Amino acid sequence: MPTLTMAGALNSGLRAAMEADPKVVIMGEDVGRLGGVFRVTDGLRDRFGEERVIDTPLAESAIIGTAIGLAMRGFRPVCEIQFDGFVYPAFDQIVSNLAKLHYRSAGLLRMPVTIRIPVGGGIGAVEHHSESPEAYFCHTAGLKVVTCSNAADAQVMIQQAIAADDPVVFLEPKRRYWEKDEVVPVDLAALGKPAEPRMDAGGQAAIPAARMPAPLFSSRIVRPGRDVTLVGYGPMVRTCVDVALIAEAEDGRSIEVIDLRTLSPLDLDPVVDSVRRTGRLVVVHEAPSNVSVSAEVAARVTEQAFYSLEAPVLRVTGFDTPYPPSRLEETYLPDVDRILDAVDRTYTY
Repeated sequence: MPTLTMAGALNSGLRAAMEADPKVVIMGEDVGRLGGVFRVTDGLRDRFGEERVIDTPLAESAIIGTAIGLAMRGFRPVCEIQFDGFVYPAFDQIVSNLAKLHYRSAGLLRMPVTIRIPVGGGIGAVEHHSESPEAYFCHTAGLKVVTCSNAADAQVMIQQAIAADDPVVFLEPKRRYWEKDEVVPVDLAALGKPAEPRMDAGGQAAIPAARMPAPLFSSRIVRPGRDVTLVGYGPMVRTCVDVALIAEAEDGRSIEVIDLRTLSPLDLDPVVDSVRRTGRLVVVHEAPSNVSVSAEVAARVTEQAFYSLEAPVLRVTGFDTPYPPSRLEETYLPDVDRILDAVDRTYTY
């Protein structure tokens, strides 16, 4: 199985989407000649030409406004916002127009626009380069919001987002861009069909079958457990897995780790089912806690599984402050110690 970085997997997914549909176009600041700041679009301009991989001015509002017009004419634009904190100039276009046009037109206009945003901290940058803006978009009816946590998911989720007829805000954890995973070939056309292994010359199934992709708007159990449910998304999923491994080695506690993957709509059935078994829930993300995704998860789980809870739902998040100078970001961001402390506190009730 090939091993790719998340950036490489996203590049592979974008290439596959563009090969499958000539109406897919990529646009953004430096996405063409440079291949993007994080090189996610590297080589795509050479392969598909400057009419499909378009370097834009430094004007996020114009990028999204142009994408809306292209979508009206049948294209599937993929917009790259260079850094998370740069999305705010485009906020009016996204929430006032892109999110509402399908509903406002009584279904006549579809808006298959994908907005790629590198998000989160951990790279030693400052505010405007280390934001976690997901709650803004999750609150906006008409937008779908998803985030990948590993290369294998990134490769397939970006293709699914582009194929969706609704606008999708696609959040990419920038600190995970260079981490490698095995990426099994994925056949999106086989969604809902059994995957068949490819045979070698001797008739043996030597080549793994194409991975059956999970639906785009679904969460996933990353690591089964029985004592505590630990929920994260994007950059925090790998940290949560590290916590589970440490807890098992040190205390024998079995922690179930769930990757939300989709933030709007939330797929909480696996979370609720898990909490009904474990009785304890800790939710983790980099964004501040106030009016956040973790607050929504805590509220819904409490509504649906109140009598199964052995302790209050606890949250480990960034602080309710602007993003700090880079020398302080390790204090700001949730880490293994803070999450383990929350896990321990669930046992004090």
